[in-house]
Amino acid sequence: MPVQALVIVDVQNDFLPGGALAVQEGNQIIPRINELVKLPFDVIVATKDWHPANHGSFASNQGKLVGEVIMLNGIQQILWPAHCVQGSYGSELSHDLDTSHFEKIFYKGVDQGIDSYSCFFDNGHRQSTGMEDYMKKKHVNKVYIAGLATDYCVKYSVFDALQLGFDTYVIEDVCRGVDIQANDCRLAIEEMKKGGAHIIKSDELFINKERIFSRKSG
Repeated sequence: MPVQALVIVDVQNDFLPGGALAVQEGNQIIPRINELVKLPFDVIVATKDWHPANHGSFASNQGKLVGEVIMLNGIQQILWPAHCVQGSYGSELSHDLDTSHFEKIFYKGVDQGIDSYSCFFDNGHRQSTGMEDYMKKKHVNKVYIAGLATDYCVKYSVFDALQLGFDTYVIEDVCRGVDIQANDCRLAIEEMKKGGAHIIKSDELFINKERIFSRKSG
């Protein structure tokens, strides 16, 4: 019997239009998320990028340009604008997002010396965010992932979910990407599919609601 979780990734002000690291059309997924959270998932959680102001992935802290690549504690790191700084307006979840169904928020990117795209681990898999343990305590075996951004935090969350043994679904139309290079999002979707993720549209969850959320479904 599946125990199903919905994971909403980083729908924060800094990733929305006008934010420090805006994802194009990132705000367009919010109305659909607000519908998804009303479906009878067993567990609904969200994540936040939660960087200290001196984070090593910020170009300004390295005296370099956004988009440059460095080695940060032994891991290749693209440099970003300062974003989602702990306690800032940019780090807050969008006020348009219905958070009333979220039972827990997981924080990532909290260590100044290493970035954390995945919901589950930092980029070196050195520290856990706690999501894996939480999901296992809840007996979750199927996860649906949506949010920002397709080609970074969604993709790496999906890879880790697959590695951890979760039956993993990407709700493609409820994600948006950075697309630093043309086709990054398309390639990310192909990589996730090749890795074993199911790529679905949100309509499938509503059209097949009775079957998907039946306690007898497999």
